[in-house]
Amino acid sequence: MTIRRSRKAALAAAAALATLLSAAPSQAQTRADAASAVRQRLPQDEVIYFLLVDRFANGDASNDHGGYAAERLKSGFDPSDTDFYHGGDLAGLIQRLDYIQGLGATAVWLAPIFKNKPVQSRAGYTGAAHHGYWITDFTAVDPHFGDDATMHALVEAAHARGMKVYLDIVTNHTADVIQYRECPENDCVYRSRADYPYTRRGGVNGAPINEGFDGRDFSRLTRPDYAYTPYVPAGEENVKVPAWLNDPIHYHNRGESTFAGESSLDGDFAGLDDLFTEDPVVVQGMIDIFGGWIDKYGIDGYRIDTARHVNPEFWQAFIPAMLERAKAKGIPNFHIFGEVFDADPATLARFTKDDSFPAVLDFGFQKQAVDVASGKSGTDALARLFEADAVYADGRDTAAILPTFLGNHDMGRAAYFIKEANPDASDAELLARVKLAHALMMFSRGVPTLYYGDEQGFAGAGGYGNSRQDMFDSQTPIYAAETPIGGRQPAYSTDAPLYRAIAEMGRIRAAEPTLRRGRQVTRAYGDKPGLFAISRMGDDGAEVLVVFNTSTAPISAQVEVEPGSLNWRSLRGQCAPKASAPASYGVTVPPLDYLICKSA
Repeated sequence: MTIRRSRKAALAAAAALATLLSAAPSQAQTRADAASAVRQRLPQDEVIYFLLVDRFANGDASNDHGGYAAERLKSGFDPSDTDFYHGGDLAGLIQRLDYIQGLGATAVWLAPIFKNKPVQSRAGYTGAAHHGYWITDFTAVDPHFGDDATMHALVEAAHARGMKVYLDIVTNHTADVIQYRECPENDCVYRSRADYPYTRRGGVNGAPINEGFDGRDFSRLTRPDYAYTPYVPAGEENVKVPAWLNDPIHYHNRGESTFAGESSLDGDFAGLDDLFTEDPVVVQGMIDIFGGWIDKYGIDGYRIDTARHVNPEFWQAFIPAMLERAKAKGIPNFHIFGEVFDADPATLARFTKDDSFPAVLDFGFQKQAVDVASGKSGTDALARLFEADAVYADGRDTAAILPTFLGNHDMGRAAYFIKEANPDASDAELLARVKLAHALMMFSRGVPTLYYGDEQGFAGAGGYGNSRQDMFDSQTPIYAAETPIGGRQPAYSTDAPLYRAIAEMGRIRAAEPTLRRGRQVTRAYGDKPGLFAISRMGDDGAEVLVVFNTSTAPISAQVEVEPGSLNWRSLRGQCAPKASAPASYGVTVPPLDYLICKSA
């Protein structure tokens, strides 16, 4: 009997295998078709969900130490410390894609997943690379997060769901490996190009070096010791991949950045080795690295870290190369956006004009939207911001693809800023204000970018480590003790008040193309908290009116609309069925709320 069952099992297994093999081509074709459909969407059709892999979901506890010795200062794993690894990985992310998609998110942006130096110490600080910005191997997945196969599985799983995958990349620096003979404490002050030219060793009066250097062709530099004497410590000579990254000649080696003047481009970022991005070897090397990730995984976009700390000429070569590589892979709408940490639209716009960035993260929107939702500013702050859209490279077309956001892993969360601005507010008021901030982002121009955990009401105690909470049950005291906005829910709850509110916004936005692609017209604003109204104008003549009330009292007002917009229906809230008169529409909006009306 046992033998008979084994035979049956064997026959069944063989049949199943035959079916699988015969179906494999069609399944592969199905995957290809799914990826192709995803890639046709324009950037402004997306809702991005940004997360730190380490803090999102732990699907494979076997990689918590990343293959290193199970010691805190070897592997960097310590789930009780805000600055160490907590165990999240790509396997966990795959398991939770349904949760992300339930919010209305159509793209997931991952903080860097490349192999990092696990632990670094400097100036009394010791931390681990849970964030992913201390890269040693630019070609491999960090073993704390998974491997190549898991990365492939993530992209396939996302594409099968109709979701895109964006990677956070770094070209400005690597992990802190290079040291300077003159500074055993690793605290070298910045030495400028004028005081320490490339053609002298140790200053203008030093011995001549790099005599073939003409001031333009940086491939002619043969010695890196013009400002300091850099060296690679024993045991780390080959730690970086590709191999060219191990040679100090490919780094600026000028000491610590002051984040002002030329040091903003050439200085080390908190000790991290600053790449010589004027060097043709570095330019081509980075093109090869990140072009390779497009070729290998078929990802859909890049967020580029520390964009303002790299010279424009590098971006003028790198960005077109990435777009060309993506098109060759069949990705026509590859979304590239840079991090320029500045709220001034003129500064942000410079990078779309001089540096060739198709888009930059909209730090201007972040500041004004949070201040307006907090009640710190009148609604005219947003009106002025949107008036400045004309300064971008292609004006409002560029503004339409700027990723808008409310907070992030460096600066802190929207709920934190709103709490700080309203210390005496009730939880109900804070919840309403955070919802309102998300509505401002979800329905105005740009590409809404959700910061993981905001939908669970995370606020935190500030920026950086205090804004990187675990989505899973946390062993970090400051995270575990937090009472989120709207109350604490079980991990990944889809019943959390903010999750439900954002999911509703996502459904409305997905169902109405004009809210994604429509030209934006500011209709009403004031110098105090209160009414803010915008229209999104569709190519078909449709007008969608979005009206916000940032005050704590109800508002009734007349809002200008198109003369032909006479009949209306509600997409959200109570909308009057008729215009009051041609070009005038009456609205009533509850406190700290919004409504969306569409002309018929």
